[in-house]
Amino acid sequence: MADPGSAEDVWLGIDLGTQSVRVLAVTADGRLAGRGTHPLTSERRPGEHGDRHEQDPAEWWAALCAAARQALRDVPAGSVRAAAVCGTSGTVLLTDAAGEPLTAALMYDDSRARAEAARAQEAGEAMWARLGHRIQPSWALAKVLWLAAAHPDLLPGSRLAHQPDFVVSRLAGHPVATDSSHALKTGYDLLADRWPYEVYDRLGLPPELFPPVVRPGTLLGRVSPAAGEATGIPAGTPLIAGMTDGCAAQLASGALGVGSWNSVLGTTLVLKGVTPEPVRDPAGVVYSHRSPDGTWLPGGASSVGAGALSAAFPGVDLASWDALAAAREPAGVITYPLVSRGERFPFTAPQAEAFTIGSPADDVDRYAALLQGVAFAERLCFAYLRQLGAPVDGELSFTGGGTRSAYWCQLRADVLGRPARIPEHADPALGMAVLAAYGAQDDTGAGGRGTLAEVARRMVRIRAVVEPRPGAHLRFAEPYARLIDELERRGWLPAPVAAAARAEDTRGA
Repeated sequence: MADPGSAEDVWLGIDLGTQSVRVLAVTADGRLAGRGTHPLTSERRPGEHGDRHEQDPAEWWAALCAAARQALRDVPAGSVRAAAVCGTSGTVLLTDAAGEPLTAALMYDDSRARAEAARAQEAGEAMWARLGHRIQPSWALAKVLWLAAAHPDLLPGSRLAHQPDFVVSRLAGHPVATDSSHALKTGYDLLADRWPYEVYDRLGLPPELFPPVVRPGTLLGRVSPAAGEATGIPAGTPLIAGMTDGCAAQLASGALGVGSWNSVLGTTLVLKGVTPEPVRDPAGVVYSHRSPDGTWLPGGASSVGAGALSAAFPGVDLASWDALAAAREPAGVITYPLVSRGERFPFTAPQAEAFTIGSPADDVDRYAALLQGVAFAERLCFAYLRQLGAPVDGELSFTGGGTRSAYWCQLRADVLGRPARIPEHADPALGMAVLAAYGAQDDTGAGGRGTLAEVARRMVRIRAVVEPRPGAHLRFAEPYARLIDELERRGWLPAPVAAAARAEDTRGA
């Protein structure tokens, strides 16, 4: 492949989000040459056995075509070197042998497959224990079982597709392998690099249902002439195997040294770190992806986040409310701000619901408590990671929509008691551009770009570093301790985790 080291070269990162498809065209030195976005719609409906959340895969393709054309409007066609795609973790559908959709896509937070999750957990108990997993209703394997039961007539000859698999297959003009990052929640054995067919056999799932698997950063194919015409992405552009959106955000943060962590605050909160070995978690709350460079990317996804703020205060000027909330430290009440029913990290509690201890004095007090509640949950996540033996004291980055609030970033750094870097462009699509640049180098590693961390260092620009204010960490110690007590009292937070959180010293998470 051509040497992509010059400033004129452009790498495409594509993020298949929940609400939109985003495309970034990024140069080798991290400059944005173009960007595009197009909205997506979802069908959400509560159900007796869990919430339903579906999207039409055809809408992903239409949105990509629009977003890519927008991003490439001012980019010379000859400068595009490669593209990579990320998607929401656990989003799956069934396709036919040619890659055409046979079902709607069950989204990452679709939770109706509770019975199927229990079946899958029992069938592969020994394997999941070895891998440090517990199969959750939102995991792709549980959803595959649900789809198989709901559409038994489709199962013979059908093929499982994760969200990016469908889109990349359309781009290439033929079905492609999946990447091991998206395959993790479908039960892929990252230690042995294989599908656990013996477990699938017990579950009645045929081996031909599962696509070949490659490591992120691997060449999957090239953009076909028809796809090039539809998207504006030049035909022949290499398509590089991507990662889940949480891992993509970590690449975009540049936090790729062992012990480094990226905290993504969007609708919900996702933490991803770098460790030399996978993190073993008997509760299955934390699971580890394999990095393209051979290290491990453990992390977890909470159900707290900015979604609770937008639901409670729709349409308000958040900047002005941030200024008011800054005078309420700590808030008069304590809130655990779940976006939806159930919590996944730093503990598993399907029955958990948002709650508030006390009565807020006014709306500002309620607003301040929501901001602080997310920061408390974030700190508790780090306490849990430390208890599991994960190194957590390296560089910390903040990404996600929450970084638009300077006050919230400062508050989180204060509660954690540690500095945080904020990249100039906090977008999983940037992480995919980084991975495209890394993966498109030739098999010998030549081309002047080096390791994944080195590529990220050149392409990720840091906008600011937020230092914790002296003494601010102590200001929140008492309400944080009360939150831990309440979570334990409700039976959601296991006693050993609560004890480990209380034992933290005053230096922070």
